[in-house]
Amino acid sequence: MTRAQQTISIALLLSSLYLTCFLGFVPFSPKIQDEIIPVLPFWSLVSFGSYLLFKLGYGVFTFNDVPEAHKELMAEIELARVDLKAKGVDVGND
Repeated sequence: MTRAQQTISIALLLSSLYLTCFLGFVPFSPKIQDEIIPVLPFWSLVSFGSYLLFKLGYGVFTFNDVPEAHKELMAEIELARVDLKAKGVDVGND
């Protein structure tokens, strides 16, 4: 099973579970049914976005802890500078 198939099957499973709860096939108390279940998709979207932002920020914060990636990026920057200088672009002397 490819990753796309796995993601689609998980999304379909979660969607069907949510729809089952939203339509009232699974009995919940009225407070849960009327106040919590309708906002679950929005809540999950916000939570997922927060998780991704945290992962991005943590990756940026710990970037210097990955010396191989830092060296590779610096080498690519230097190659780009040499290439641009060969084409007559002033890139500065940072």
